[in-house]
Amino acid sequence: MKALDRLLRPRSVAVIGASADPGKLTARPVSYLLRHGYPGRILPVNPRGGEIAGLRCHPDIASLPEAPDAAIVLLEHDRAEEAVRALAARGTAAAIVLAGGYAEAGEEGIRRQRALVEAAGAMRLLGPNTIGLVNLTDRITLSASGALAMAELPAGAVSIVSQSGGVLGSLLSRAADRGVGLARLVSTGNEADLDSTDLVEHLIDDEATRVIALYMEGLRRPEAFRAAALRAAAAGKPVVVFKIGRSESGARSATSHTGALAGVDRVYDAFFRQCGIIRAETFADLLDIPAALVPGRRARGRRVAILTSSGGAGALVADSLGLAGFDLAPPDPATAARLAALRGEDPAEMRNPVDLTLAGLRPDLLRGALDALLDSPSYDATVVVVGSSAVAQPGLVADAVLERAAGGERPLICYISPHAPEVTRRLNGGGVPSFAAPESCAAVLAALQARPVPALPAAAPGPPGPLLASMGAGRLNEAQSEVLFEAFGIPVTREAVAPDPAGTLDAAEGLGARVVLKALSRDIPHKSDVGGVRVGLPAEELPAAAAAMLESLARAGAPPPEGFLVQEMVRGGIEMILGFHRDPQLGPVFLLGMGGVTAELIQDTVLRLPPLTREDAEGMIAGLRTAALLSGYRGVPPSDRAALADAILAFAALAAAAGERLLEAEINPLVVLPEGQGVRALDGLVVLAGPPPAPA
Repeated sequence: MKALDRLLRPRSVAVIGASADPGKLTARPVSYLLRHGYPGRILPVNPRGGEIAGLRCHPDIASLPEAPDAAIVLLEHDRAEEAVRALAARGTAAAIVLAGGYAEAGEEGIRRQRALVEAAGAMRLLGPNTIGLVNLTDRITLSASGALAMAELPAGAVSIVSQSGGVLGSLLSRAADRGVGLARLVSTGNEADLDSTDLVEHLIDDEATRVIALYMEGLRRPEAFRAAALRAAAAGKPVVVFKIGRSESGARSATSHTGALAGVDRVYDAFFRQCGIIRAETFADLLDIPAALVPGRRARGRRVAILTSSGGAGALVADSLGLAGFDLAPPDPATAARLAALRGEDPAEMRNPVDLTLAGLRPDLLRGALDALLDSPSYDATVVVVGSSAVAQPGLVADAVLERAAGGERPLICYISPHAPEVTRRLNGGGVPSFAAPESCAAVLAALQARPVPALPAAAPGPPGPLLASMGAGRLNEAQSEVLFEAFGIPVTREAVAPDPAGTLDAAEGLGARVVLKALSRDIPHKSDVGGVRVGLPAEELPAAAAAMLESLARAGAPPPEGFLVQEMVRGGIEMILGFHRDPQLGPVFLLGMGGVTAELIQDTVLRLPPLTREDAEGMIAGLRTAALLSGYRGVPPSDRAALADAILAFAALAAAAGERLLEAEINPLVVLPEGQGVRALDGLVVLAGPPPAPA
């Protein structure tokens, strides 16, 4: 057996530091293993010997009668290292270290954690600073969580990986209270060795797991996690992630708009989408969505029917679904006729929600209405609102819903309006997702939309070439940046460089009657803010305008420019921003948005992580809130979206070729001209790291 198999399904477990005192936390693991029916061998270790709960207690690890598959270490950090080393020497497959005081505690803690990993050697390590793991399928509880004191812990098909031990216990208790069955629960803690990616990779092949849920604080190995998530999607096992840190402002760059526009959390959003991961927006979603995914029913569209016995509760659900963009169309004529016949009413009066309040809630009426909606070709999913009758007659609605849900292909979910935990548990336990909040219905139905399995091509960076190799480290000026853009196939505006004000007249030759004058400087990131840009100047005014620009820059405290850039005027078109930066956690990120000087004000942007396909490029364009402007809006000619997609892919090719040398790049504005006329890069920057050292 592999080490992770032996950790999650151990035939024998050593409990290091076990106590016979039921009031101590260190007594819990043995007590829980016995209470929940662990079928394997339990080997308590305590230097005092004796017995614990009728089990022989061994004085030390060396005296154990066998090498255990797994061990849970309940000792403080000052003694845990010694225990881990002894377990590794005995041939234990994996150890769980609960103690804190490691990497989360500063420099000294980091040193302790490294020593702990060294002590483990080839033995796998879960934690430290973890609450352990629970395998409800096989009744294995290697944890000290107080949530395990609950008598009933239903087994199911959702497995949870959490970087927080407390959150794991919270989800375990909430799931049990609502009748949601769980399979494996693992708290990875500090992830000194085993991390979230390792567990996801293992759970993909786990027969008991149908859905994988993660509580995530950060990622150690983004590329490995991406590969695991894509493999899970291909295997038909949805991955749902609740990622904390949404309020982080993210890394902000001092040299471009891109770093400010692409906060850390937005990068995670893009990463999850490209990995086929469903992001839970709220903590409640982390349980609601996985439970709803277990039955395997997916909605082919966003048309939803609501059946209610409470007008107010039905309105709550309808409002929530409407705000989320679901279609609550009235029943089609055939369905309306079936519903009207049940109630003795005019089919023309049928609405959605279908309200049974005035008709009186009878089992035959409820079943008939459910059949009509579930058979209707007009709907992709159905929500049943369980009203106050559930308190007095818990089986009235639950039985009808459970009968009609069996064997159905479309999603059927319930909103429980009163506080009726018995009904909630009964429905969830029967495979009908049921919730206590109307907003949960919208979140769950969004997650249940059928979606294609994502497939990303392998990155294929080209050789850096002599041009890139010749570029020095640091920020390139605008002219150098545009030479690089053009070399990779991005059209740039015609321009010329002048060393001084007098040279601007010659630089303007052949660029048109009116031109743009810019200060050429790698040290002035936003030239328009300090008077470093003039637009629409006739050639004869350039020398004087350049001299005045020097004075303006000096008054603003800006460094002297390297010269001046004279550009042709590009008229018309829509200004975009195309950027690249390196996220501190997830690496390279591309950004497309509405650009110009108002880029940060408008903040209409879309992110993608490499590698980019043509489909990605077109998806970035379509994903903008203002994408309609590019398709022709109120008489404006359609823009050249194909050329914009070409530019995005060329920009991505530059990033792939530059590799780790490219720290940041941006074209702002990239003007998208009318259809058939292409795009033009009017301004840009590139920041490069030094070239890699030559091989010895």
